[in-house]
Amino acid sequence: MFIAGFPAGPWGTNCYVVATGPGSECVVIDPGKDSAAGVDQVVREHRLKPVSVLVTHGHVDHMWCVAPVAGTYDATAWIHPSDRHLLSDPMAGMSPETTQMLLGGDYSWAEPDDVRELSDLAELELAGLRFVVDHTPGHTEGSVTFRTPFLASAGGTRGAEPPVRQDVSEVMFSGDLLFAGSIGRTDLPGGDHATMLRSLTEKVLPLADDIVVLPGHGEQTSIGRERATNPFLQDLPQDLPRDLTQDH
Repeated sequence: MFIAGFPAGPWGTNCYVVATGPGSECVVIDPGKDSAAGVDQVVREHRLKPVSVLVTHGHVDHMWCVAPVAGTYDATAWIHPSDRHLLSDPMAGMSPETTQMLLGGDYSWAEPDDVRELSDLAELELAGLRFVVDHTPGHTEGSVTFRTPFLASAGGTRGAEPPVRQDVSEVMFSGDLLFAGSIGRTDLPGGDHATMLRSLTEKVLPLADDIVVLPGHGEQTSIGRERATNPFLQDLPQDLPRDLTQDH
């Protein structure tokens, strides 16, 4: 399995390129501002063909380059219906600080030609990979995470320190739900703290400890590490049955 991750743009948003290995089709996750060049570099270096663009949520720092990347490679964009309007009107989800930063710029956004909507617990078969979608509202109404079985191979990872271990069951692309030592903010339009805590309780805590988390910002972590050390998870009920299956 091949995973390339790199931070892009003024917000340092992690963009990921995922494939079964070099020379194959691939999936791009969260191509934010200034990420198109990085995607192009990874694609060219490893002879990949993007077929899908997955969006964890509709904030501009995660979807700025969705339309350009999808258009360049004739790829399908996937987003939850509750955030779909942000593809063409990202200002509706911005903070005053972000809006002020962008004032005076000549920016325009539009939906890609091919947009499909995500649903909770949907299983997507893309580029030879299987992704399970978990709807995790709280940061935005349409926030989702993507989990995929980790298939160890010589492809390894790029842009992650340390690289994904070879003994994990799954990788979760968590967007702005869960970070190393923190969780996503809930003070932006569409955010709700109580809903965020419910998403963490119902969708994160039941997961197996060995699952590696690749977040929308910052370094990678694991479910076990966050369960044990993340202060925002400490007051959540910890006695839920864990998902110990290896074949989601």
